[in-house]
Amino acid sequence: MAARRWWDTYTVCMSVQREELLRLVEELPEDEVPTVLDDVRRHLRAVRAQSWPPPWFGAEESRTTDVAARSEDLLDEGFGR
Repeated sequence: MAARRWWDTYTVCMSVQREELLRLVEELPEDEVPTVLDDVRRHLRAVRAQSWPPPWFGAEESRTTDVAARSEDLLDEGFGR
């Protein structure tokens, strides 16, 4: 048997959750469908409206341009402690 990769577990987990969501939707009483549908549409609009990168991304400026190249050295020196 091949070793499991992290994304296999993620995919299985998401599939299980998606299946549960679909099952729960099927169990909804018909008169509650419009309300739940409105909530899901509102949620999807909010998710789609998020831009990338987020506003805080890259907010910090550095005096040097080699921070990524030196990341291991910076961590060894105690950066962030």
